[in-house]
Amino acid sequence: MYLRCVTKEEFSPIQKTLPQEPGIYKYFNEDGKIIYVGKAKNLRKRVTSYFQKEDHRYKTKKLVSEIHRLEFTIVPSEQDALLLENSLIKQYQPKYNIVLKDDRSYPNIVIKNEPFPRIFLTRKKIKDGSEYIGPFTDVFQIRSLLQLIRQTIPLRNCNLNLSDKYIQKGKYKPCLEYHIGNCKAPCAALQSKEEYDFQVQQVRQMLKGKLGDIIRYYKQEMLQHAELLEFEKAELVKKKIEYLQNYQSKSVVVSKYVGDVDVCSVVSDEHNAYANYMVISQGTIIHTHSAIISKTMQESDDEVLLAIIDQMREKFRSTSKEIIVPFEVEWDQEITLTIPKGGEKKKLLELSLHNAEYFMREFRRKKTLLIDEEDQKNKNEILHQIQKSLHLKEVPVHIECFDNSNFQGSYPVAAMVCFKEGIPYKKEYRHFHIKTVEGINDFASMKEIVYRRYKRVLEEKKPIPQLIIIDGGKGQLSSAMESIEELGLIGKTTVVGLAKNIEEIFFPGDTESVKLDYQSNALNLIKQIRDEVHRFGITFHRATRSKGIIKNELEKIDGISSKNSQLLLIQFKSVEKIKKARLDELEAIVGKARAAKVFKYFHPEET
Repeated sequence: MYLRCVTKEEFSPIQKTLPQEPGIYKYFNEDGKIIYVGKAKNLRKRVTSYFQKEDHRYKTKKLVSEIHRLEFTIVPSEQDALLLENSLIKQYQPKYNIVLKDDRSYPNIVIKNEPFPRIFLTRKKIKDGSEYIGPFTDVFQIRSLLQLIRQTIPLRNCNLNLSDKYIQKGKYKPCLEYHIGNCKAPCAALQSKEEYDFQVQQVRQMLKGKLGDIIRYYKQEMLQHAELLEFEKAELVKKKIEYLQNYQSKSVVVSKYVGDVDVCSVVSDEHNAYANYMVISQGTIIHTHSAIISKTMQESDDEVLLAIIDQMREKFRSTSKEIIVPFEVEWDQEITLTIPKGGEKKKLLELSLHNAEYFMREFRRKKTLLIDEEDQKNKNEILHQIQKSLHLKEVPVHIECFDNSNFQGSYPVAAMVCFKEGIPYKKEYRHFHIKTVEGINDFASMKEIVYRRYKRVLEEKKPIPQLIIIDGGKGQLSSAMESIEELGLIGKTTVVGLAKNIEEIFFPGDTESVKLDYQSNALNLIKQIRDEVHRFGITFHRATRSKGIIKNELEKIDGISSKNSQLLLIQFKSVEKIKKARLDELEAIVGKARAAKVFKYFHPEET
């Protein structure tokens, strides 16, 4: 995937499009040449640091000034990012990277191609038929693993020529390694080739990550030491288990099992297809590119895949004889198309699909963002309409609306919603329990909640809304204005009342209402705000009323707490079902004593 950016200002809008995942990034100059390759545990944070920080060294400032475009590739882990970065630096030798003159590379473990093979760590690869496993980024961990292997599987570490001729002649004698138990002396014919080869196969399985049986064996050994109170030995075995569990033998981005292949994946929707193409050379990803294809003629994914393969092979001048693809297509060329079922190739295909899916999500997000920007432009126009229609001093970018709710005088509550720039700002939504008013008195309730809301706003030094809407008629509006006046907010905001059902707007003290055009966007937005405060308030009132009924029915039973009530309701779903429950059913939930109290309360005649 690629993004264009030149300056800090141009980078800022695309910052959030970068994934917060491990990967590598490449910086290109204006001529399209790679000038820097880097790795990252979190691509967004790492790339952002180049454009946000001001205290860069001269070299970094010079690098940033030359960046014209960046590309990134998502990989499964930080280790894979480290390996891929290392390979790309060697391939491209960007001028701002430190290029190691001695071609230093990450080490591999080699199983030598020789009689009674030796196993050791090396940074050099010799084409002599030996087997190399790796590379590895944590040298300390691999050395510890080799030490663990030597402690558990006795293999030779000498460089003697153990051909059959020399062994049969009895040329060698057992050395100190044999006597201390580190080797079984195959040099002196004290160990057969079959037994030694079996041990090498065990090591090979261990190095390839097939550790289940070995770890289970060590866990059993650790438990045995612990039972015998041999805690020091148990700790040593525990460390062996940790080495094995932390060990990783394979990397998706660098693998000797893959060779030279290309990888192509496609995901699509109704209008577009999104493709990712990777070029793998000698087991290392050297090119990766994501692209969008517009399906002008409703092309199938098969057609898109073939078109992408043709374009990308030409673009990257790929000569590989195998292409990994996600599904079957008709193909009449000599190049092999492979649909992997597992292994390294399957992991590469999954990595390519991950990059294609991320590219698709970002494209959709940007498209939605453009729609949102257009929608926001319309919202701004509506807010200006409201300002003009209500003769407000300022554009009402911040609007708050209040509503009361009660049920036959019980459980009086209220709600307030907040809209900023014409859209709900749920962070500032508020619920209120009426505290100072007894019975049904919507006017006094409105006065209380408006006072409590803006007293808190003033104490926290938050901004006062440009427009406050009171859902109700003149009475509620007058009560709200009493609080506004007590708080000294007259002239600092505009408060209006919205008459229920008839959509008339009242100003304090006015006898005539303001009627907005019934089809106007301004009135539609005000109605939307009113409907939202109704929804928010009713939801809260239902929850409050439900809790009140539970309390009346269950918690007034002596010895039954709210926690006991909750347990019963979770099990039986309603008070009615609790009434019908058998005593043994209640005992299973709250115990014998409490169950007896509940049962006696609902069935006094049966006790």
